[in-house]
Amino acid sequence: MTLSPADIQDRLQPLLPLVQKPGRYTGGELNQVVKDWNAIQTKVALAFPDIYDIGMSNNGLMILYDLVNQRADALAERVYNPWADMEAILRQHSIPLYSLESKRPLSEFDILGISLPYESLYTNTLNLLDLGGVPVLAAERSERDPLVIAGGHATMNPEPMHAFIDAFVVGEGEEAIMDVIRVHQEWKASGEPRRRLLERLSEVWGLYVPAMYEAHYEPDGTLAYTEKKFEKANYPVVKRIVAQLPPPTTRLIVPYIDTVHNRIPIEIMRGCTRGCRFCQAGMITRPVRERPVQEVVDAIAEAMDNTGFEEVGLLSLSSSDYTYVVDLVKEVSRRFGERALSVSLPSLRIETVSVDLMDELQNTRRSGFTLAPEAATERMREIINKPVSTEQLLETAREIFSRGWTNLKLYFMIGHPEETLEDVQAIADLCKAVLAEGRKAIGFKAHVTAGVSTFIPKPHTPFQWSPCDTREQILAKQELLKRVISGKGLKLNWNNPDETMLEAALSRGDRRLADVIYMAWQMGAKFDAWGEHFDYAIWTKAYEQAGLDPAFYTHRPRLIDETFPWDHIDSTVRKKFLTEDYLWSKRGQTRVDCRERCFACGILPTFTKMRMENPGEVWQCPEVKPHAARKAAATITMEEISVN
Repeated sequence: MTLSPADIQDRLQPLLPLVQKPGRYTGGELNQVVKDWNAIQTKVALAFPDIYDIGMSNNGLMILYDLVNQRADALAERVYNPWADMEAILRQHSIPLYSLESKRPLSEFDILGISLPYESLYTNTLNLLDLGGVPVLAAERSERDPLVIAGGHATMNPEPMHAFIDAFVVGEGEEAIMDVIRVHQEWKASGEPRRRLLERLSEVWGLYVPAMYEAHYEPDGTLAYTEKKFEKANYPVVKRIVAQLPPPTTRLIVPYIDTVHNRIPIEIMRGCTRGCRFCQAGMITRPVRERPVQEVVDAIAEAMDNTGFEEVGLLSLSSSDYTYVVDLVKEVSRRFGERALSVSLPSLRIETVSVDLMDELQNTRRSGFTLAPEAATERMREIINKPVSTEQLLETAREIFSRGWTNLKLYFMIGHPEETLEDVQAIADLCKAVLAEGRKAIGFKAHVTAGVSTFIPKPHTPFQWSPCDTREQILAKQELLKRVISGKGLKLNWNNPDETMLEAALSRGDRRLADVIYMAWQMGAKFDAWGEHFDYAIWTKAYEQAGLDPAFYTHRPRLIDETFPWDHIDSTVRKKFLTEDYLWSKRGQTRVDCRERCFACGILPTFTKMRMENPGEVWQCPEVKPHAARKAAATITMEEISVN
């Protein structure tokens, strides 16, 4: 029996006081959009497969929510995974997972769009489908079930989730979601079977429909090739790109409870040209597109009026590479100085931030800076293509401490290709050298925190051929750091090696891992990104039942000519370019920022669509333009910068 929204509301009323943070499940927030369900042709549920507190800060879903709700013929509503206490109540009382706006079960929507920014959300995705009354396996869905689509960085290798998702949006979703709605409406009016809907979608630029393809394997277990089973399906599936960023979302939903980021997110720039070899985001979001200063400032003013938020995050992968960053900071300070707006500028690179910018920020409230050298020796920084000298890093630290900041975070990775224990020891040495600079400037008020994560090779990067460290190697390096990073003013943070093992396998997995994901979920795996819920023993058992060895995906060195499970997904950065860059890393050979010099990575002048219309034609990237001389250096994050 399908419950009506009124039935769901009545059942929830006495139960919500029994759970933590009932505000996660009520809806009704300022600026939510509620339309007349019966008057709308296409109903879209936008899901983030984690709790409300996390999902409400997802900028991608905010953008799609706003764009879909601007249509007269469609609506978008939100859904998030319930926490364990609420899930138990839903299952015990036979209440399906519902949207916050209308309290409709997920099974009643036409389209269910799921954000997958990282792999540890896979089992949550299966749980969300199951709680919402949607068949978990795509092959078991009928014409009555929602079309399940997914997008996000993790879908650049969609194969491990192929059995659960009807269609993946590869790349940017602002225009793709409109094509999905259009195709769905045409299909629904035609009365054709569900298979025909999938075929129609497989012809749309940027959509990957797994049912239209079949994977074939070599005797050694590696992928032989991916075969297209429907003649008109995309092959390869080329990443969707929007030529111009749509206007920023300014009518943001204001949550009832604290979320990860209670702020206005404004994307000032998309894409990055630095070429860090470990960074998937920098490779797959090319080319760079920037917003005008006036558009950003006007959006801040409108969003403040619509929400009452007093903090804004000016977002990008490398904010100080934004051409007009100095002008932007000055204009924000001038226009909002009297409103005490707090501004976060993530991913600033000190060497590209002019003295004017530092002076502009000198009177702001100081909390903390984050430098991300990623490696502690110049040799390793050349391998990963972040060639900053140690002296430059220390000079940067001196500049930060001398301007009144007391807390400096240093982000590193262990497990980089070619890393030795001497390189790991150098992390401690650099931390102590930075602390010494702080004490020279401000005495014992100086504090240094080292955040040490573990390198995971990602698809569509030069390091996609590299093995991941074993659990034993990771533990040995972490134990070394725990011994040598200690004492007053120093702090060390590290991550769970088992989480690294899981992400490393899922990142570069093939279709066979779908069985592992499904079995792990059936055995209770969920909230794998949460330490109190993550249980790697479940995953180990799932690998055994599926007859797969996780080391095949994590630790096995790849041959340079190996066919990868994601090779039919075209990020527009050519595999030939990535291969060359990987070989350059072996020699410690670096590349400059490609705004200064084009390396023919594969991005084209009218972006990817030109490549589809003119196959084989050679183009030059339009983003190459004169720029101030830059040297790849440490990333700096200004946290909680208050503009007065």
